[in-house]
This record gives sequence, structure tokens and C-alpha cells, in this order.
Amino acid sequence: MNTSVVICVYTDERWEDIRQAVESVENQTRPAHELILVVDHNPDLHLKLKHAYPQAIVVENTHEQGLSGGKNTGVATANGEIVAFLDDDAVADAGWLEALEEGFQESGVVGVGGRTEPLWASSRRPRWFPYEFDWTVGCTYRGMPAVRAPIRNVMGGNAAFLRDVVSEVGGFHSGIGRSVQGRKSRPLGCEETEFCIRLSQRKPGSVMLFEPRAMIGHKVSRQRERFAYFRSRCYAEGLSKALVTQEVGTQDGLASERAHALKTLPLGALRGVGESLRGDLGGLGRAAAIVIGLTWTTWGYVVGSVRLKAARS
Repeated sequence: MNTSVVICVYTDERWEDIRQAVESVENQTRPAHELILVVDHNPDLHLKLKHAYPQAIVVENTHEQGLSGGKNTGVATANGEIVAFLDDDAVADAGWLEALEEGFQESGVVGVGGRTEPLWASSRRPRWFPYEFDWTVGCTYRGMPAVRAPIRNVMGGNAAFLRDVVSEVGGFHSGIGRSVQGRKSRPLGCEETEFCIRLSQRKPGSVMLFEPRAMIGHKVSRQRERFAYFRSRCYAEGLSKALVTQEVGTQDGLASERAHALKTLPLGALRGVGESLRGDLGGLGRAAAIVIGLTWTTWGYVVGSVRLKAARS
């Protein structure tokens, strides 16, 4: 099988990040079939990238502005049997593609997601930041499998899908994740969650696989290390989850979230309190952040659900 790698980009403020992401793809132990850079409605950046990376396929997003539109453009451009997505502010380990491709050797697998580790801008994790909420910065979080295992959905910045299957089920839907890129946009998400659930519903027996050997590092800016962003991201996730459940139903749309909220988060809060009693004062901060994060995510879901219900009335 061969793999087309898609990196969606939108601003030249991440020029150095893009360079490092491209370099990491070019240094894979198993070379990509092709590298596709999808530029999100930024003609100047498109022209600049075409000159800088003649070895890559550089195209403009031909769909609605945002990450979903960029991914759909990448899939439409790709010629590989597999389409892998890498964030523009991420760096893939040398064996990333090889591990992703090996995941597709298992029966029924249509999508494979890898392990994503945070690369903190301040060089160290904030003491108050709970591992159970690493999803707020686009990374693998405590509660996910530690070994290769089927999961409900992969995380979009480190994932691969069979190209024909993506097209078959209608690609990624806009309006759930970040439809307007940039600093002032609300940090929404869940486009890959909705896609994976929709794919599984339309193609019963399809398997999404978590493969921890497919490793990448995801850069976390100083702004995203702040508690204000953490709280905002949790609230936005709740809003997005309301949209997801509208599309795929509450049972499938919240199955993983219920398990996380009822088991992993209480254990995490207790762990934080216990660590504080053993001298790690950051444990209290982590326990408090778990409670606040769950509260704000739930509140965002309630607000989003009420808005959607009102809009249908």
C-alpha cells in the first residue's frame, strides 16, 4: 500500500513549523507516495510554498474555508491508497508512516491513528495541566489505550484513512470544527470524531485502530498552555459535541465521553489529591482542572444542544 501525506496550512506565521513538519515527512523510513500541502484561502502563502517546495504538491483549498475543507481537498488531490494527515505544527517520528501503514494490515481496518505527544513551548508541562485533558492541545490523553487497540475515533492531526472510504462516506463535514482559522476563532473541534462515527455507521464492521508506535510531537504554544485557553477549549468541545450528536445520535456520539467522564476523570481527580498529599502541590491544581474542565465541557454541550433545539423550532 502507498500513502499520500496531507498537511493543511493557513498562515505564514507558522513557516518554521511547516518546514519542520515537511522535513519530518521527507525523513520517513518508509517514504510517502506523495506530499500534499493544502493552503487554506491564502494566495500569498500558496505561491510562497510552491516556490519553497517544488517536490511537493501544493494546492489551494477548493472547499469551504477551514480544516474540514482542507482535508477534503487533500483527499481529492491524493493518488495514494491511504491518505495520512499531519498537523502543520507537528513533527513525525521517522517510523510514523511505517507504523500507520502496518495498522491497515489488520482485517477490517479503515482508519489508523497514532500517538501524539505534546511539545510544550515553555519546555515543560504546566504543573496544573491534567494528562486526562491533553486532548485540549491535540494530544493523546490518559484514558486512551496504551497498546494497539480498536477505538471509536482517531485524532485528526495524526491519522490515516483508506482514500476510497473517505470519499465513499462524503468526506469531512464543515461546521463542526474550526470553520474559520485564526487566533480569534473559537477553538472548536470534533470533525474527525463525527467523520469516524459516521463512517462506522454507514460501513458496519469498519475498524478504527489506535497504533501507539505511529508517534508525532505536537507543538503547544504558550497561549495554549494558559488556563484561559484550557477552559475555552473545554467549552468549545462541548459545543462541538452537541453538533456531533445531532449528526450521529447521542448513543454513538457520547459513548467514549461517558466512559471518560465516569471512570477516567474521577480517578484522575483522586490521583491529583493523593499526589498533593505526598508533597506534589501541583496535584491539587490538576484535580481542580479536571473538575473545571468537565464542568465547562458539559456546560458547552448543554448550551450547544439548547441552541440547536431552538434553531429547529
